Amino acid sequence: MKNLNTKIEKYHLHRKHPEKLQFEVYNLNGYLKKHGEKATIAHSHSYYQIIWFFEDGGEHIVDFKTYKIKKNTILFISKDHIHAFDSNLDVQGWLIHFNESFFMHNDVDVFLKYNVFNSRENPCYVIDKETVITATSYINLIRKELSSKGAFGYEEVIRFSLKSLLISLERIHRNDENIHLQFNNHYELQFAKYKELIEENYNKGVSVNDYAKLLSISSKTLTTITNAVTGKSASKLISERIILEAKRLLRFTSLQIGEIAFKVGFEDASYFVKFFKRYVGVSPKSYRKGTLYK
Repeated sequence: MKNLNTKIEKYHLHRKHPEKLQFEVYNLNGYLKKHGEKATIAHSHSYYQIIWFFEDGGEHIVDFKTYKIKKNTILFISKDHIHAFDSNLDVQGWLIHFNESFFMHNDVDVFLKYNVFNSRENPCYVIDKETVITATSYINLIRKELSSKGAFGYEEVIRFSLKSLLISLERIHRNDENIHLQFNNHYELQFAKYKELIEENYNKGVSVNDYAKLLSISSKTLTTITNAVTGKSASKLISERIILEAKRLLRFTSLQIGEIAFKVGFEDASYFVKFFKRYVGVSPKSYRKGTLYK
């Protein structure tokens, strides 16, 4: 995919209207007919997005992977992920948008955020008939509440229905992957909070020791947690996030290598090149050349 822009376009939900409900659900077909031209160009959001495709057909790009759309495919697009629809805009489904302020209120939400929306390895999967029925019931309840804006507790009903929907979808996903889903695992929650801090600070040169202090634990404990949850050290997770952002900027923008280095926290472009090559195996220039037309 070739993109000569110097930045990746980012879209927002009710950014200028904080008084509005920070949540929307759309008919996918109607939304794409209205916004299809922008939706087919690689872009990101400052909000979260769930896309439910009802039927087979077409493809969807998320970061560096292209997913074939099958019947009842669900896609979780986290904020800042790069994605794009294909040119086929005549598709049926649901599109859900919500801001973090609407969703995040407790530790369970932190857990859901980093297990449901931060699965870069598999943000796309197909749900079975039983889950379709359950998910449809939650969406119908949400739509009913949206038509009753101002009614007592309507926002809470929508929020709890959204969380119930996410739990139902992730439950079937975890069953397919044979992964045990837990909300009360202390390591999992600490890990989720660590990932959240990385998202906020990965390009600011924050050390593992600094992150540990923010979590009120030792750096040794933090590494024990990350190794237990992912099999990776705390420092490697920071490096991976820097590399992810660098790859996005290399593939989806025309920024110079030095500009990209600065954006991901390097003052010295030559050090960034060495860092990138050490983790990826090729230079930033070679990586860009190899992905530009994919």
